[in-house]
Amino acid sequence: MSKYQFRVEVEPRYLASQSAPQQGLYVFAYTITIINTGKISAQLISRTWNVNDANGHTERVKGLGVVGQQPLLKPGEAFEYTSGTRLRTPTGTMHGSFFCVAEDGEKFDVDVPMFVLDALSAGGDARTLH
Repeated sequence: MSKYQFRVEVEPRYLASQSAPQQGLYVFAYTITIINTGKISAQLISRTWNVNDANGHTERVKGLGVVGQQPLLKPGEAFEYTSGTRLRTPTGTMHGSFFCVAEDGEKFDVDVPMFVLDALSAGGDARTLH
């Protein structure tokens, strides 16, 4: 087991009540669970997301923390949050990374592999991505 390791689970869902397909607006929520599976406490400092719609448009989102927080996770601890995004198409993808700093000062990135946003399907179960 790596000293510095987080596992990420993602559960995306389409928010039909907040969307306006006739105007090209599709709203999605996603719940992220971050679990420290490493051997040392580490703090999530910032995030970077690439949000892609089906027309090839990509929006890059960078910022400090997640939902206004910079959680410190001890080994075995988890942090869950829900956020959202808007697309111009009924389907798209997201991927990104979290920048973290361990309590010993080591800096590392946690990749979040691509996941699908799909207004045309009935959603799905949480998936472990990394």
